Amino acid sequence: MSEQPKTKGELVIEKIMEELDPASDRYQVLAVASTFKSSWVALGEKLLQVKRSGLFQQWGYENFEDYCSREVRIKKPTAQKLTLAYSFIEKEEPQMMTRHTELKPLPDYRSVELLRQAREEKDFSSEEYADLRRAVVEENRSHPTILKRFNEVAANKAGAAAPSPLEQIKSGLSAARRLANILDQIEIVPQQHRDDLESLSAWLQENLERLAADAPAF
Repeated sequence: MSEQPKTKGELVIEKIMEELDPASDRYQVLAVASTFKSSWVALGEKLLQVKRSGLFQQWGYENFEDYCSREVRIKKPTAQKLTLAYSFIEKEEPQMMTRHTELKPLPDYRSVELLRQAREEKDFSSEEYADLRRAVVEENRSHPTILKRFNEVAANKAGAAAPSPLEQIKSGLSAARRLANILDQIEIVPQQHRDDLESLSAWLQENLERLAADAPAF
């Protein structure tokens, strides 16, 4: 069987590595990057070290993202997901950090990043998080499956949290009144703008009263 042709990114990495000391930190990062698909945890660890220490600046790069794209040959979103996913398992799932040396395969780093979002950003309930964690960590479901589950729960939460039209109008009227109070202190604001804001406030007040009247009584 013929050997699969190397990608442009792989060739660039090899060329840079030829100029480096194999014992150097810079070489070690690139060595791990060349096996990224099979060991994303190792690459996430190395990239996080480079980011935290600022080593990329010593290597001639203005920022971490520039280093990742030009030398490691991964895009900014990928670098961000890798470092966030590694940081998350370092804190929440340390047992996973050795799975790349065992027979049990690692979860996709994108799935781990979704698990992090569920825990830290999306306010999943304990049960919702536990279900997603089981699918990612224990069952090692495919990334499309994890993404579908994540999006379903997130969409339900977004729908449940969406304010009603009455609440939106009330919030808008409150904001308009605060703005009017601020403009009263700014003498150079044209009168036309003040009039427009007054008209908007009146419109909001009218619709607030209409929606309040139509709201069911409990």
